Amino acid sequence: MTSPGFRRTCTAAIASALALTGLAACDSGSDGSANGKTQITVNCEPPKSAKIDRKSFEDDITAFEKANPKIDIVARDGFPCQDPKTFDAKLAGGQMENVFYTYFTDAKHVVDINQAADITSYVKDMKGYSDIQQSLRDVYSVDGKVYGVPRTNYSMGLLYNKKLFAQAGLDPDKPPATWEEVRAAAKKIAALGKGYVGYADYSAQNQGGWHFTAEMYSQGGDVVTPDGKKGSVDTPEGKAVLQNLKDMRWTDDSMGTKQLLILNDVQQMMGSGKLGMYISAPDNIPILVKEKGGKYEDLALAPMPGGKGTLAGGDGYMFNKKDTPAQIKAGLKFLEYETNTPGHGLNDWKRASENKAPVGLPEPRLWTGATDAKDLALKKQYANVPVENYQPFLSGSQQLTLKLEPANAQQIYSVLDAAVSAVLTKKDADIDGLLKDAQAKIDGILARG
Repeated sequence: MTSPGFRRTCTAAIASALALTGLAACDSGSDGSANGKTQITVNCEPPKSAKIDRKSFEDDITAFEKANPKIDIVARDGFPCQDPKTFDAKLAGGQMENVFYTYFTDAKHVVDINQAADITSYVKDMKGYSDIQQSLRDVYSVDGKVYGVPRTNYSMGLLYNKKLFAQAGLDPDKPPATWEEVRAAAKKIAALGKGYVGYADYSAQNQGGWHFTAEMYSQGGDVVTPDGKKGSVDTPEGKAVLQNLKDMRWTDDSMGTKQLLILNDVQQMMGSGKLGMYISAPDNIPILVKEKGGKYEDLALAPMPGGKGTLAGGDGYMFNKKDTPAQIKAGLKFLEYETNTPGHGLNDWKRASENKAPVGLPEPRLWTGATDAKDLALKKQYANVPVENYQPFLSGSQQLTLKLEPANAQQIYSVLDAAVSAVLTKKDADIDGLLKDAQAKIDGILARG
């Protein structure tokens, strides 16, 4: 799954923005030169319906071209930035832009179908590239060659309501660090009565499988074997995930009676102030405030409980295999400005604050070392949200293993949905049987490729 809302340039309403999505041809196979300039097409420009983001992107292009008069940037808009229904067709049909947006989970696929340019010999000259977290750079590296540049990233944590923690006699500045502590806190919050729910989780539309995977990572487990050929859910870690949910639901009665929840249901509960905790990426926070009635001061974020791992994702840009060397160099120079420099482009926190966008959320955490420190300092300088509420997440997540979604994720999530929904809706659900059945089905999915 993609964490909803984490891409700042895609904030428009889906219904209106989808009408703007198109398959504009971009002639990526030409030499890219016009009037002595190197011309490149770049997608993921914010749609016209996202007026502020659109203007910011256009202003960035103008400033970049002024500083680099021999480069001409032609932006292509569309929402979502990548449409799975047309992505492969655009690649195969030669319609993909010179520099094109991808999810982390797409990188290897694009390389495997021979549609990505090898940028290994060029990326070394990109300022700040070596400061990007190694685990994120590795996403776009296949067999020792580099094919793309990360743009932004997210990881899952525990989102909780500080106000409810205080009401329940819990320390709002000491969030749960283990699943046992989550369970204990959930019981206290649910004991407030009046329809309060201690902990909520998704269990429908593949979202239950997505969260099961994240919770498996937090236990140190996985949903597939390291070679990707077999399922790996019928394990002690898998049993611990389902047993914990079952115990909270039926023994503790801390998850409420309404189940088969999806993202919007849980966000509504948290925004209304009736929910204590759920696992989430930081991008949920502004949605809870702007759309669901929540307050920034009440919402805090902690690392994923368990201390072992967390689900991570993100996006970046790759380069069309038909790009010329000049186009690759121009594209990297533009990305250096737009996505990889604190204080510029997507990371212009002064501008974001002036535009009343939330500044100070704990992601993206793209870099390490001095570059990361500079970005954090700029966020702190222009922050308009309570950054202290996210410090536990910032500090603790650095100690966790970041793991991406598995291949065939949606099919696997569909299988795991059934297991999660069963333990949350059936008091006598057989956890061992559910895991055995899920593993057999995942094995079948992976065998078919």
